[in-house]
Amino acid sequence: MNNQKTIAKEAVVADKGLFSGNDVTLKMKPADVDHGIEFIRVDLDPPVSIPLDIEKVTQRMRRTALCVGDAYIETIEHFMGAVNSLGISNLIVEIDNVEMPNIDGSCHPFTEAFLEAGIVEQPKKVEPFVITEPITVKEGDAVLYALPDKSDELTVIYELDYTESEPLIGRQLYRYHHSQDNFVSQISPARTFILQKEAEHFSKQGIGSHLTGKDVLVIGPEGPMDNEFRFQDECVRHKIADLLGDIMLLGRPIHGRIVAYRSGHSTNHRLVKELLNEEAKKQEKKTDSSDVVLDIRKIQKILPHRYPFLMVDRVISIEGDKRAVGIKNVTMNEPFFQGHFPGTPIMPGVLIVEALAQMSGLLFAQRLEHTGQLAVLLSMDKVKMRKAVVPGDQLILEVEAVRIKSRTGDCKCKAMVGDQLAAEAQIRFMLVDADPE
Repeated sequence: MNNQKTIAKEAVVADKGLFSGNDVTLKMKPADVDHGIEFIRVDLDPPVSIPLDIEKVTQRMRRTALCVGDAYIETIEHFMGAVNSLGISNLIVEIDNVEMPNIDGSCHPFTEAFLEAGIVEQPKKVEPFVITEPITVKEGDAVLYALPDKSDELTVIYELDYTESEPLIGRQLYRYHHSQDNFVSQISPARTFILQKEAEHFSKQGIGSHLTGKDVLVIGPEGPMDNEFRFQDECVRHKIADLLGDIMLLGRPIHGRIVAYRSGHSTNHRLVKELLNEEAKKQEKKTDSSDVVLDIRKIQKILPHRYPFLMVDRVISIEGDKRAVGIKNVTMNEPFFQGHFPGTPIMPGVLIVEALAQMSGLLFAQRLEHTGQLAVLLSMDKVKMRKAVVPGDQLILEVEAVRIKSRTGDCKCKAMVGDQLAAEAQIRFMLVDADPE
């Protein structure tokens, strides 16, 4: 996991909006840990805050827009592509009109502004969104696949097909491995494009009538009008830029593989919703009380621990003697909160590890029940605290048996709060006879 990031100082970008033609000034300012990306319409009285949230997305043609009440922010995808690819987690964005500045129709002006302002790490980790199940989104001929991948990165494979509408563009296929350096050199400069006949149609409707061929990439039968390609396959690269901007609506980095065919903003938005829905279903399944395997009464028959040192409330999943998942509900009534710490209650890390050890004991008990042996804690290794656990949190205790020998057993453990890793450890047990004689 990487740390959260913000910018070191304020950055300003100004130009006209792509569709509206309105003059607009954008001021990007540093934000605190866990603030997220916040847009503020400072031209409204009073100013309106619009968070980056998939639930705030409103339908617009050929662009991504957010809405709170009657306040809108439009054409955010190029800006968010830069935010995503530079790993910026926290940012305050003040804007004095409805639409983001266009400049050259690419992510590059925003990328340059962020890099010039400087990007700084903040003292908290950001949990990536890891694709664990295949998801498919289709709209007409457009399709998006989100697929698991063994690598801790994002790979995008995009196929653009204009063979029927514009042979000059034709079919373009690009494979992109996501990183800051690759984005800056391969994707960020790629500009939005439009076919000549589409541009003429929009111009008659008063949309983008302020633009010329030098301001936007207009592609006619002979190629770009009053312009030239930055890349031979600039069109497919820009589609990837749009996708990177739209999936930032997840609110954090994504790991996995995305395969796209002719997809646009609408399918991108649907993919984000499907990913979040899948995550919610998994979390609901983890915490569904109907899935209880061992309740507290059964746990007390297995573990010798009692108040105030019994740290597992229930077990919701046991897969033989290989893996188990349990729950510890953390409330303000825990006795350790009286002194750790008054005014700022935080669950001691050693007790989180103790909960994992007890959960491991419950797993090993499935195998040792008929052997006359007990699992006694022997050692702990690679113990790491990743997140503060506070009253109201629910610890999901996940333990997996690595190996069990005649006299020892090893377990790989992690404690989660929601989708965030709170602690992890590798715990070793000595298997001893239950009867000391």
